[in-house]
Amino acid sequence: MNHRHVGKTLDRNASARRALLRGLATSIVLYENVNTTLAKAKAVRPFVERLITKGKVKSLVARRQLKAVLLSELAVNKVLEELGPRYATRPGGYTRIVKLGTRKGDGAEIAQIQFVK
Repeated sequence: MNHRHVGKTLDRNASARRALLRGLATSIVLYENVNTTLAKAKAVRPFVERLITKGKVKSLVARRQLKAVLLSELAVNKVLEELGPRYATRPGGYTRIVKLGTRKGDGAEIAQIQFVK
């Protein structure tokens, strides 16, 4: 039974999964759309949405929290300067996942995660 297990493990241990999500979130913030597997896109979506919500408030505390998660200072600045103000009036749902089909090599479902305009 799988009681009280919330997130997906993505077949990785905790530190590798955390690093994967941080790197993927940084790429999504910098490039605004990323092609990845459907499972990874579903796992990183709430992670990215929490970062955008933190970026709505332009403060030193928010900057430090974002800096602790995102791997690049450019990504932190983009969340605070562009993405936070862009979604200031939106109550949530900043990203969408678009299914692109299956990968030829292993048949994994590929999806694109992108910001809503």
